Amino acid sequence: MGSLGAILKHPDDFYPLLKLKIAARHAEKQIPPEPHWGFCYTMLHKVSRSFALVIQQLKPELRNAVCIFYLVLRALDTVEDDTSIQTDIKVPILKAFHCHIYNRDWHFSCGTKDYKVLMDEFHHVSTAFLELGKGYQEAIEDITKRMGAGMAKFICQEVETVDDYDEYCHYVAGLVGLGLSKLFHAAELEDLAPDSLSNSMGLFLQKTNIIRDYLEDINEIPKSRMFWPREIWGKYADKLEDFKYEENSVKAVQCLNDLVTNALNHVEDCLKYMSNLRDLSIFRFCAIPQIMAIGTLALCYNNVEVFRGVVKMRRGLTAKVIDRTKTMADVYGAFFDFSVMLKAKVNSNDPNASKTLSRIEAIQKTCKQSGILNRRKLYVVRSEPMFNPAVIVILFSLLCIILAYLSAKRLPANQSV
Repeated sequence: MGSLGAILKHPDDFYPLLKLKIAARHAEKQIPPEPHWGFCYTMLHKVSRSFALVIQQLKPELRNAVCIFYLVLRALDTVEDDTSIQTDIKVPILKAFHCHIYNRDWHFSCGTKDYKVLMDEFHHVSTAFLELGKGYQEAIEDITKRMGAGMAKFICQEVETVDDYDEYCHYVAGLVGLGLSKLFHAAELEDLAPDSLSNSMGLFLQKTNIIRDYLEDINEIPKSRMFWPREIWGKYADKLEDFKYEENSVKAVQCLNDLVTNALNHVEDCLKYMSNLRDLSIFRFCAIPQIMAIGTLALCYNNVEVFRGVVKMRRGLTAKVIDRTKTMADVYGAFFDFSVMLKAKVNSNDPNASKTLSRIEAIQKTCKQSGILNRRKLYVVRSEPMFNPAVIVILFSLLCIILAYLSAKRLPANQSV
């Protein structure tokens, strides 16, 4: 449910964390009984716990389509990410992946841990895919084909320019945005969104992940695969791996800030896309990851820890985002709050300070002009942890009760606590 230390520092995280835990358990109980669907939903929880929860909240028919869409693209991504696969083997698989999803017998062993299980038993995903409506199948096939071709292109090509960066992110994430918009439309729940807005929804998430995952990607074994564009990082270092070393910290952070500023270019499109959604479950499905992205960028900005380890939002804050995100007012409020947090970290000596501030001000202006900015709870309120002895005692008591209950649920029926 989150570390005890974190809960003691942020006691108001406790209730959202508890609700998240209950929601996750409820989602697990909704896994269909058929073996292939059971595999798909179980695997979804293993390869993406955060997305699994928001997918589970969608309406049943759309939920199945989005689940399979996610697993197909996760499998495609597993092939791309496996640096042990030779290029002459990998490229044809990527290009033909959209055909394999129609073959109940196809599988390809690659990846590690849960991703390897997904690839080894991919026939379950294909079986479920073939049970979807034709409109869903066509949308998934189209996006898989385009994404596989784009991934194949960048297996053989480095990300040199900012245009390359945008193109790569389009293939691996912008197309996901386009595909989801097609699925929402096929379900007759939303109008078909403009491609430019759908693309920005994907690019904003992907660029956030690329920025955050610098250290993990640069240390990839047997060889690293990096997607930071040379046109940006080349202004600060001779080699991208130089940023790992402490003596290059100043330049590393300046490059990081440049990339964060670039990612902020997509925010207004994302806000416009979300403001046009009508279905509440689709709205929450789209909005929660976007708020997580702006929150992650606020944490990463001007933070040398990106080059030392993992920087991410604490679980309690994630639980708050999931709990509070119900209306567009909540989205504007979250984006405004995290932009305030980001703005406070801008150093006037940073070479891109004026550009960053300009982007933040544009985002804040959009939020203010919505006219609904003040109708929300703040995410960024305190700078100091709140310690309240009475609250701590209550939290400890509740934790003990919950742990005892969960332990009792795990015991055999004929054994008492």
